[in-house]
Amino acid sequence: MTTRITIRKPDDWHLHVRDGEMLKAVLPYTAKNFGRAILMPNLIPPVTTTRDGIAYRERATAALPKSSTFKPLITCYLTDDTDPNDVERGFKEGVFTGVKLYPANATTNSAAGVTDYRKIMRVLERMEKIDMPFLMHGEDVDPAIDVFDREAMFIERYLSKWTRQFPGLRMILEHLSSKDGVDFVKSTAPQVGGTITPYHMILTRTDWFGWGLKPYMYVMPVIKTEKDRIALRKAATSGEACYFLGTDSAPHPVAKKLALNGIPGIFNAPVAIETYARVFEEEGALDRLEAFAALNGPRHYKLPPNEERITLEKSPWTAPEEVKVAGPDERALVYRGGETIEWRVVEG
Repeated sequence: MTTRITIRKPDDWHLHVRDGEMLKAVLPYTAKNFGRAILMPNLIPPVTTTRDGIAYRERATAALPKSSTFKPLITCYLTDDTDPNDVERGFKEGVFTGVKLYPANATTNSAAGVTDYRKIMRVLERMEKIDMPFLMHGEDVDPAIDVFDREAMFIERYLSKWTRQFPGLRMILEHLSSKDGVDFVKSTAPQVGGTITPYHMILTRTDWFGWGLKPYMYVMPVIKTEKDRIALRKAATSGEACYFLGTDSAPHPVAKKLALNGIPGIFNAPVAIETYARVFEEEGALDRLEAFAALNGPRHYKLPPNEERITLEKSPWTAPEEVKVAGPDERALVYRGGETIEWRVVEG
């Protein structure tokens, strides 16, 4: 039985670290074990211009431990009014790694997102021309659509058409949550890649509200059925290059997370790579963890893999239940907090 594994340092291709004091509190957890991460732009206000991107990168860099070699990768928040010229400038100057689509009101801080997809066609045309990645929160938020069907309907109504309309545009369907999403990514690879979170491979909606409602499990896209969970695990551990690591770690102040009308997001950065290791071990695929965590993402983004390594060891430890954030009684709950975590990063 394998009890120790060394892999290239992984990257997180979908990460929320917020801003201000929350940014300072949570970013070091990712920087400790990851080489790079795509930082989501859904701040208040959002990162919508190159100028915003430069400022956010500076704030993120300032929040890193002094000896850290971690590199934050910044994304542009797509709106109905995004300027293709500014997008191109940001990409060519190395500020933006990609552009992120949030359908308006689909998730946290998405009110400024896209309301009419016809208005973003010029931006997608420009991105295809300059080979700039297009990242998507892939859900159709039409009120007539059941929340559990949003990913499938987004694919059917929009993404399936965009892959044909923009055959040269590299796309990433983020936080895959369904068998429909997994199957679509495989059928359209290598044009489309997909990130998979640790929690979508462990939880189902029965865990979420089958024995009492657990609000910290509320995410967007929502966790779904056992069939979907199995499909996600098989995809991640398959060795297929179109699937790669994206934690979608998303911290919130506990008061907002557990409010009467709570907000979506699971803060899993403190246990992320360790939880992926658990899943890959359970699936008998530890030999494929490096490709999923450290090779497939860079290949899709056309970036070199990290040269540094980390070593994980089968050595149980207890995850913290929460992370303190500066301010009066501020804290963020940790996914799997208080649980025994099977794997530990011992070097790197």
